[in-house]
Amino acid sequence: MKFQAALLVVEDMAASVKFYKEVLGLRVIMDLGANVTMTGGVALQTKESWCEFIEKDAREIAFGGNGAELYFEEDAFDDFLKKLAGLTNITYVHQLKEYAWGQRVVRFYDPDQHILEVGENMKAVCQRFLNSGMSITETAVRMGVPEKYVRACAK
Repeated sequence: MKFQAALLVVEDMAASVKFYKEVLGLRVIMDLGANVTMTGGVALQTKESWCEFIEKDAREIAFGGNGAELYFEEDAFDDFLKKLAGLTNITYVHQLKEYAWGQRVVRFYDPDQHILEVGENMKAVCQRFLNSGMSITETAVRMGVPEKYVRACAK
């Protein structure tokens, strides 16, 4: 068995495709009208067709449940934050946050209130600590990862 994609139900396909292209830089792989497959393992499905597939009334489909997210990592995280700050159509779950292991993340909603998290690539976190003068051991302790991982990121 092989995982293929995360499928998100959307109210307005055109608005959702535009959002994922503009904000996350995803591209359309296949457009079947009611279903659009994008790069990154994201598939979008119209609410109407989804209701037919699962034999439910549209009133039974709820958006904004805050119970799941799509997670992305970005190598050029600071550039992404600047891009995000320049967009007017972003509703944040929370602004920039740094976790105990050093990774910086931001969470926001797509047009249908699905949560999207964009985190700094973990290799970039490692590089940031090493570039600041931390040793391999200090970086491993700070990030809570084995020194072997830090050495691999340092290459």
